[in-house]
Amino acid sequence: MGVSTVLCLLTARGWPSRRGSKVAAGVACPWTDLLRRHVTPEGYVDYEGFLEEEDQLDAYLQIIRKTPPAATWSAADKEAYWINVYNAATIYTVLQYFPVTSINEIKVKELKGYKSVWEAGSVNVGGKVYSLNTIEKEILRPEFKDPRVHFALVSAAMSYPPLLNEAYDGARLNQQLDAQGRLFLSRTALNQLAADAVHLSSLFDWYAAEFGEGTKLIAFLNRYSAIKIEPTATIEFLPFDWSLNNRPRGTDTQALRQR
Repeated sequence: MGVSTVLCLLTARGWPSRRGSKVAAGVACPWTDLLRRHVTPEGYVDYEGFLEEEDQLDAYLQIIRKTPPAATWSAADKEAYWINVYNAATIYTVLQYFPVTSINEIKVKELKGYKSVWEAGSVNVGGKVYSLNTIEKEILRPEFKDPRVHFALVSAAMSYPPLLNEAYDGARLNQQLDAQGRLFLSRTALNQLAADAVHLSSLFDWYAAEFGEGTKLIAFLNRYSAIKIEPTATIEFLPFDWSLNNRPRGTDTQALRQR
């Protein structure tokens, strides 16, 4: 465990509960340390590197088990917390079955048979076991009503937005999510934008109830697009690539782990 992680944990444990933001930020520090070492600048995941430090990821998840979000935390602290939990649980689940070519290959054995990776219990928060779908569909989306959360969640697929190589932090959450939106739209493999036509990630189709459709969707895109998209632009959706978001071969993993 790195020095920065120890300091963060001391911060999280040492501040009284009324200092919610300090506690929330401290809880996420071990996750930031792992992300900085095992996520490339492009947002790909070095799963082999995570495997080498799986005990540290497990230690972070044990902190989560003991530190559920408190009523005194701000909404932004809670939203950041649950994003981090979702992403850590996703990576941890992939590690249990690695190597795989797609997260959708994973079937989790439970007492009553097998479940998909989305429906199986994945992480213990405050003594309660949550699935990835429960976190996304019953907590993040209905409680915070922030479509930008889809720019932050990692579902271990190449067509998902790049994984941020630091934990989400309530104090900076708006800036982090906005930056993720700009990054996602700038990646031509994920979205192709022109003034008169856009070819978009299927995420914008799947979650149209949150992003909007037609001119409402275009207005949303223009908040993050480097070019102005006309309200009359045609909209099409790209095929979705579910192959694992593993780092490309040849990436300097040693440099990653020294960061």
